[in-house]
Amino acid sequence: MSRIAIPAREAVPAASQPMLAAVEKQLGIVPNLFRLVALSPAALQGYLGLNAALGKALDVRTRERIALAVAQVNGCDYCLSAHSYLGLKLAKIDEAEIALNRKGASSDAKANVAVAFAAKITQARGKVSDADLQAVKDAGFTDAQIVEIVAVVAENVFTNLLNNVAQTEIDFPIVGASEAA
Repeated sequence: MSRIAIPAREAVPAASQPMLAAVEKQLGIVPNLFRLVALSPAALQGYLGLNAALGKALDVRTRERIALAVAQVNGCDYCLSAHSYLGLKLAKIDEAEIALNRKGASSDAKANVAVAFAAKITQARGKVSDADLQAVKDAGFTDAQIVEIVAVVAENVFTNLLNNVAQTEIDFPIVGASEAA
């Protein structure tokens, strides 16, 4: 059971209702995370705005790979479960790739650099080395894309921390951070 009560869809604040309607239209459901964030209309607006903007950054496979690496580092079972599901269904990443992503790696050479960099950002709280940054540039990522990688990490750190604090009830097929990646 969640430590912060997840409201029913109709019980979230009125200001959050239109935003959740948009989530439901896009996803067909309103996952527990969104109802949790909806307790604060300001937080929901900020999260959805960042999520929509970053949906235009990088590609969906890279974003999902990063989400998996960050969730593993932060030990967030909810996000590992959600992004394992989304990785398989939305980004069409296979289970072997998901396992690599959770280890901060990828079978795709360019994605491997981005995912490893995202894991290092998370572990080092952004205090990466010059060599770490240069490796991302050497792999062909532009400065703008490096900013986007950091933004995707930050977006996922927010949801990881919130779900870890709330111990949000998982409404996806369950994947645990403690399970071998």
